[in-house]
Amino acid sequence: MSVSTIKHAVPYYSQWESAALVPEFVAGADAARDPLWAGSGADSPEEYAFWAPRMCGVACLRMALGSLGLPVPPSVELVKELCGAEAYVRDGDAVKGLIYQPFAEYVNARWGLDARSAPLLAHGTVRDALAGGGLAMLSVHWSIRSPAAAPESRGGHLVLAVGATEDAVLVHNPSGFPDGSQRYAPVPWADLDRFYAGRGVLLGGRAG
Repeated sequence: MSVSTIKHAVPYYSQWESAALVPEFVAGADAARDPLWAGSGADSPEEYAFWAPRMCGVACLRMALGSLGLPVPPSVELVKELCGAEAYVRDGDAVKGLIYQPFAEYVNARWGLDARSAPLLAHGTVRDALAGGGLAMLSVHWSIRSPAAAPESRGGHLVLAVGATEDAVLVHNPSGFPDGSQRYAPVPWADLDRFYAGRGVLLGGRAG
């Protein structure tokens, strides 16, 4: 399919408050020492450190809200709302989620956006959504920040598709590095399926 370059104006949010320190956190540094942790809305550094590695979907939502000029709540405040909506289910130190259908229902009800869970989300549908002014949350392997990688599995991490060219999808990656893999990072369509689980959430404009 031939497509023109699409590049939506979308603010970037990392799933950690200090986006410049993501390489350290990914390598195992204690996120409770993030100097900006309080900006997350967490009650303590420990609460923030528990949720930060799990907040890729929250970061994607914050980016989508910002792109539409809507209020962008702190990340852990959104986590608590999503727990109430059963999009995250916590059992002790284990968390199930992000669960797409209750997430989409929450986004629609809370924010008035056209959000749709997409258990099967083909490249062409992603392109069409972007061409129509929408965004797409894609389930990929975290190593997508290095498109030459050879991951052993697909999925498990969410990035936000914010644009496209003929050759690549452009993503905002909540766990990207400040070397160029955070904002508008190009992932060649030909390489995407090595990381991509083929599912996600479509985010359009305001419903109705």
